[in-house]
Amino acid sequence: MVVVEPSTHHEYSDLRHNDQMPSDELQIRLEAGIPGDMLDFPWELPLMHWPQELLIPLPRGISRHVVRFVDVGGTVMALKEINEELAQREYGLLRDLEELDIPAVHGVGVVTGRRDARGEPLPGMLVTEHLTWSIPYRTVYTRVLSPQTVDRLLDALVLLLARLHLVGFAWYDCSLSNVLFRRDAGAFAAYLVDAETGELHPRLTDGQRNYDLELAHLNIAGGLMDLVAGGRLGAEFDPIAIADEIPKRYERLWEELTEAEHVDGAQRWRIARRVDRLNNLGFDVAELDLRRTPDGVVRIQPKVVDAGYHSRRLLRLVGLDVGENQARRLLNDLDQYCAAARAEGMPTATLATDARTRRSEKSPREDVIAAHRWLSDVYEPVISAVPSHLRTKLQDAEVFHEVLEHRWYMSEAAGQDVGLPEAVDDYVNTVLRKKPDEATLFPMTGDDTGMLELDALGLLERSEDDQ
Repeated sequence: MVVVEPSTHHEYSDLRHNDQMPSDELQIRLEAGIPGDMLDFPWELPLMHWPQELLIPLPRGISRHVVRFVDVGGTVMALKEINEELAQREYGLLRDLEELDIPAVHGVGVVTGRRDARGEPLPGMLVTEHLTWSIPYRTVYTRVLSPQTVDRLLDALVLLLARLHLVGFAWYDCSLSNVLFRRDAGAFAAYLVDAETGELHPRLTDGQRNYDLELAHLNIAGGLMDLVAGGRLGAEFDPIAIADEIPKRYERLWEELTEAEHVDGAQRWRIARRVDRLNNLGFDVAELDLRRTPDGVVRIQPKVVDAGYHSRRLLRLVGLDVGENQARRLLNDLDQYCAAARAEGMPTATLATDARTRRSEKSPREDVIAAHRWLSDVYEPVISAVPSHLRTKLQDAEVFHEVLEHRWYMSEAAGQDVGLPEAVDDYVNTVLRKKPDEATLFPMTGDDTGMLELDALGLLERSEDDQ
């Protein structure tokens, strides 16, 4: 007998805390809205023996479990074969992290009660949605890797770990294999892939944070040494020195996010500067603890810090949901457009705000009409100028960022401003066409782990470094 049930996050929150025995019947529990055609999959077979024609050859990281990708109603899903109770627990953790706005893969459901043709039990399955536009670390680490790319990757990893710790999540398995990267306006954004060993607490102790950081340090060093052994990381890179940067950068970021700062009472401008520094790092300050000592010294300490400062502002203004650095880049262009509009006397309207909204704004009033004119006059024409067969090369926001960069280089070479339409045309023909399709399904090589070498990404790194 097969049972197919839509599930909610709360059902799994209860399920992973109870002691009920696994069911003897096949149960496919998915979030509402997922097509039911998963019934046709050969659940009676171990995942490693599934027919190749059912699988999608996407790159995947090294894992202690068998992981495969399948098409479910037009959506790529990742299936991980794992103990049923662990699958249920990990699903719940992934949904918890999603509610906390942590960048992680989206948990879709759990399959339990699997048995083979002889009636012997098989492990359960965790179902997650494949993170589109993502790049496994072995694809990013090519032989032409530049020091600047290493810095961007380290910053992305450190930021992800700090965000997890801020919400009380101890990962205990931070490694290169458990992270996917997305391009984010010249930087990278890191996404958690595997939450199997994680723990969510109201607040982490310093001991829990330091232990998690130590594990990350060791795991990343091991992953980098593996890349060196496989010839994927150049001899000029020292894997130990690179890994040693992780705890150093983490501690600097954590101190900025959480530590108290003491300023003279006459230097109140330093309070605003502390908030500005956090905003520039991409964090909102939801609550700031200010205390004055008897000698007039003011103690400043951020109490509640939320990531996504720029992306929330852009989403609120024009409805674009993009990466944090992409949002920062788009907002810079939008702000310049709005400033020019005000200078030209363009009619504007302002956006009413409440106390919480004002935390995410540079000022308490926004030029909404000008912002939407920027969307229709600047952003959308750039994206529309990309031919349909090239739209899978990069995300729209990443294309816009690269067009702005390309326009700057063209203007510098010409000694005068180059128009945006001319820059878009030149970018599409000289840059975008040569890039790999990051939204398409890359063919896998004969590597048993599913890792691949993408020469196209190697060319991409060279083209970026040569600019």
